[in-house]
Parts: sequence; structure tokens; C-alpha cells
Amino acid sequence: MIARWTALLLAGLLTLPVAAQDAPASDDMMENPPVAPPREGYWADVLAHDPVMIQEGDTWYLFVTGPGITVYSSKDLATWKAEAPVFAQIPAWAYTIVPEFNGHVWAPDISRHDGRYYLYYSISSGGKNTSAIGVATSATLDPDDPAFGWQDHGIVLRSVPHRDMWNAIDANLVEDEDGTPWLAFGSFWGGLKLVKLREDRLRPAEPQQWHTLAKRARSILVDDAEPEPGAIEAPFVFKRNGWYYLFVSWDHCCRGARSDYRIMVGRARALAGPYVDREGRRMDQGGATEVLRGTARWPGPGHNSAYTFDGRDYLVFHAYDVEDGGLPKLKVLPMRWDDDDWPVVDPAPLR
Repeated sequence: MIARWTALLLAGLLTLPVAAQDAPASDDMMENPPVAPPREGYWADVLAHDPVMIQEGDTWYLFVTGPGITVYSSKDLATWKAEAPVFAQIPAWAYTIVPEFNGHVWAPDISRHDGRYYLYYSISSGGKNTSAIGVATSATLDPDDPAFGWQDHGIVLRSVPHRDMWNAIDANLVEDEDGTPWLAFGSFWGGLKLVKLREDRLRPAEPQQWHTLAKRARSILVDDAEPEPGAIEAPFVFKRNGWYYLFVSWDHCCRGARSDYRIMVGRARALAGPYVDREGRRMDQGGATEVLRGTARWPGPGHNSAYTFDGRDYLVFHAYDVEDGGLPKLKVLPMRWDDDDWPVVDPAPLR
């Protein structure tokens, strides 16, 4: 296992600087993902897939898909410094679940509860629901604090082809109006799910409670092991003014300049839904309202998260840089609300 991780780490260290590296094949970013090279100082140009962030003190911490989970820190939400990955060595169980796992841990989600940070993450490979969501915790995010250190707690959920019509990736921890923890997750197949967690947030609560949040049309003629059609993934729930807003990504990531990801939304008064779009169509029946789509300069915006920092709301996501070989880059844009309380994001910075 150590040798395997060492090989992955060396491969990352040998990668050329972002601006100079060759873009992977347009359809191959899941199996042959780009790797951010080591570099000193703070940078605005951040290579990122599936970004999430959180503030601790005067510092924001950014977690993205990458070898061992890639981490950055920032003092201003504009420039970012690379930190050590969450896992210096990939948890051994990952290769048991996904033997062909390439070391790139997908789709982190960060939250804080009762003095600890909870980092959910996904172990998978492209186009398969042989997947699992794990969780690790730390008392702090500051690597200089003696209390810093990630403890892995193993598998929260696992999906198995031909057994499950859902995919155990893209987790998002959400608390309901009573403070009860739930996990939203899912990608393609039968759509996005919601499961109640135990108080310790490490496993599903018993008796288990499951809900379908959103899905798109899928033919019964398609083999259960196939993801397509029904391209929906990456749920993220944002609470505002008594509403739960369910942000999702439609269509396809990870194809560089050919990515057609777009960010959609619906809302509900209860966490379990039903979520409806601006026209009243249910998201679990294929409805959703578009928030942001790609441009010729920045195609494929998606896998977003949403936050309120210092009284301002932000949409955080990745998009693909046509002027840099189609590489995925971090985007942080202000988010406002219209008169009917629907989110609005100005697409001008993507032009």
C-alpha cells in the first residue's frame, strides 16, 4: 500500500506547472485526472474539481478532488496556498471496495459539529456505482495547531452494481430544522438520495430512513449497472428564509472543454422535500431551474457548493478553462436573490 501511494505522489510531483501541462484526453479526466503541481505562495489560478470550503478563524480552507483529497487555504477567498493532502496514505479499505481505485479521492464535503470537523469523501471510478462514501474528522483545520490531525472512520455508505440503483458518491451533510444530521448524495442511476444519520454522523441511523430528492428520466430497458441516461449528481443543500434549496449538477463533467455540466436548483419547506422548481415541477419527477450554464470561455460549471461568509452569499464551483487546455478551475461568485427568493448568479465573469 505504501509503495502504491508513493508512486501516486511521485506522479503528482513530476507534473508540470498548471499553465504548461498537457490537458488529459477530453473524455478521460475521471480515469486520468489532472494533478495540481506543488508550488509556493498564494495563487488565484487554482486547479479544482468538486470544490467545498469552510472558514475557521480568519482562514478559509478549500477541499477538492485529488490525491488523498487536495487542500488549500486562503485569507481573502481570492488567492490560495496549497496545504498537505488530507490522507498521506489512502485508507486501506478503499482498494478493497474499488480495486482499480487510482488514489484520487472524489467530492469532499466539509462541515463542523460539536467542536469537530467532519469531512465526507467518495471512493469510486468512472461510470460505475462500485462506490463508497467515507468520513474523517479533525479537531481543527489549522495544520500548525497541535490538535490537528485527520482520523478516518471508514465507510458510511456503499453502493453495489445490480444491487443498488443509486451511487454512493457526492455526499453533503445537512441538518434539518431540529438539528438532526442527514446525508444527501448520489450520481446518475436512480438519482439523488437522502438518508438519516446517527447522532455521531458516522453511519446511517436505525431504523433507516431514506428519501429520493431528485432524478431524471431513465429507461427500464437500460442495464442496472449503467449510469446513463439520467445525468444528475452532486447535491448541495443551502438553507435560507425557511427554505431548503437543493443545488444539483445536470449533464456531464470531466470532459474538459467538451463538458456540458450546468447548475440547477429547486426548493422545499422540508429537508426531505418534495423539491420544486420555479414553475412548480417536482425535482424527483425531472424538474429543476437553471442557475448557471457554461460559456465558450468557461464551459461546464458544476459540482457547486454554496455559503454565507461575512453576510454575503457565494456560489462555489468548478468550470473548465478553454484557454488552459480545458483544465478544471475554481470559481467563487457572489450569489444574490430575486424578488421571489430564487438564487441569481451573474455569468459575466465566465465570459
